[in-house]
Amino acid sequence: MGDTRLRRDIGVVGLLFAAVGSIIGSGWLFGALVAAQIAGPAAIIAWLIGGVMIVLIGLCYAELGTMFPVAGGVVRYPHFSFGSLASYTLGWITWLAVASTTSIEVEAALQYATAYLPWLQHLRGGVPVLTGRGFAVAAALLTIFSLVNVIGIRWFARLNTALVWWKLTIISLVIVAFLVTVFHTANFNHPAAGGFMPAGWKGVFSSIATAGIVFSYLGFRQGVELAGETDNPQRNVPIAIIGSVLITAVLYIVLQVAFVGALPVGALRNGWAAIGTSFTGSMSGVAATYGPLAALAGVMGMTWLAILLYVDAFISPADTSLIYTTVTARISYAMGRNGNAPRTLANVSARGVPWVSVIVTFVAGLIFFLPFPGWQTLVGFVTSATVLSFGSGPLVLLAMRRQLPNQARPFRLPAAHLLAYLAFLSSNLIVYWSGWATDWKLFVAVLLGYIVLAAYEARHHEMTPPLDGRSGAWVILWLAGLAVISWIGSYPVASAHAGNLGLLGFGQALPVLAVFSALILWMATAWRLPDDRVAAYLRDEG
Repeated sequence: MGDTRLRRDIGVVGLLFAAVGSIIGSGWLFGALVAAQIAGPAAIIAWLIGGVMIVLIGLCYAELGTMFPVAGGVVRYPHFSFGSLASYTLGWITWLAVASTTSIEVEAALQYATAYLPWLQHLRGGVPVLTGRGFAVAAALLTIFSLVNVIGIRWFARLNTALVWWKLTIISLVIVAFLVTVFHTANFNHPAAGGFMPAGWKGVFSSIATAGIVFSYLGFRQGVELAGETDNPQRNVPIAIIGSVLITAVLYIVLQVAFVGALPVGALRNGWAAIGTSFTGSMSGVAATYGPLAALAGVMGMTWLAILLYVDAFISPADTSLIYTTVTARISYAMGRNGNAPRTLANVSARGVPWVSVIVTFVAGLIFFLPFPGWQTLVGFVTSATVLSFGSGPLVLLAMRRQLPNQARPFRLPAAHLLAYLAFLSSNLIVYWSGWATDWKLFVAVLLGYIVLAAYEARHHEMTPPLDGRSGAWVILWLAGLAVISWIGSYPVASAHAGNLGLLGFGQALPVLAVFSALILWMATAWRLPDDRVAAYLRDEG
């Protein structure tokens, strides 16, 4: 089965590079700084743990992606196993996450470009925001990305492959330059700055969710979302999912080591939390917070590298935004195919492009520019929303092991029950570590999605599929339970500003979430759709 009208023009390199290119976006440009501010040198461990957690989730999608190589798989797999209510909920969350990522990456590119085009942004209350002309440039970039997608997926893959080679070259060059130019081993256990792990394990776990670490890995999803448009999904999908995370995990970990070692000794005089303002770049004269890698290169006397980083600070986010324009259109396309969103979203052009969904993606990208002035205001939201949407994958895998035991599985996950449980637990932990200050906004957005669903059902109920409420009820209990645990938890540190209660201590959260995850996993598999219902959905898909 598959999407017979979508063209299968992406090869293994194109699919792998779509994932790698999406992963290496704006996150790596300041992830090393923010992670070090939160966790100190122990940020190295955070990158490793984050990579392992994402690989666990990716392994589940490697099996699903080769079973059913369809566009928008993250949304459509829950539809096959749990029905319309589950797929709509997860589709709404996923669409919000990927649509906002497109805008965030465009703004990140323009924020760095402001160093040499100061008319793009200005400060408002200390926050960089787009000027009128900057908004016009942002809209123009979104227009270009949309046009590339309308031209066809073959041209997208060719352009992206070239850009990914550029990004891999730059990040490798930064790592080598930092390691061989200067390396202060004392920075890794500086007593005045709190040693190797100044904020303890809580700082390590918090940085995984809030420093852009998980955000920097999330692009692996492209191996799933574009599975319906690759020429050999059985081979290409697992390579793209697992390979992209492994490649970038090695780069990120070594980059973190190089960054910590290259920091000037005086940068630690006020502790790790203050390193963003403890040195400035020789080119721009602004604090490292605004461009940490370029600023550090300037301090080390490598002006040529700082220039390359300022150039890449535009190219990397722009390429990721191009990719997410593609993926967001595939998510709305999938929701249209599921039938719980307007079916016009699934209209495909003669070039094999879901053109209506591309237009909707463009409009949504423009809207997200208005309330959110910079990428940092949405990093936590995008991380939680995306990981939450991924959380259904392990449950779908276990449900399909019972619903479709004889289905061909070109990639079969070993120790499926254990690894699927660990992947689901990882998703819940990342959302919890994001903190209540971020999570409550996500859950409010989910409620708004249900309002949209109710309005659509009231008007078009004769055209929509049954909601399959019994099989999808676990989704509501899952989200409600996560909301309560986050509210009573201690991430971030309980305060009047954050709004959480702090009743669940650091050491208590893991066992609570472990039991909660096991309970939801049991509910989902027990309440799964009957086998004949799954077969009917798959016949409709074919």
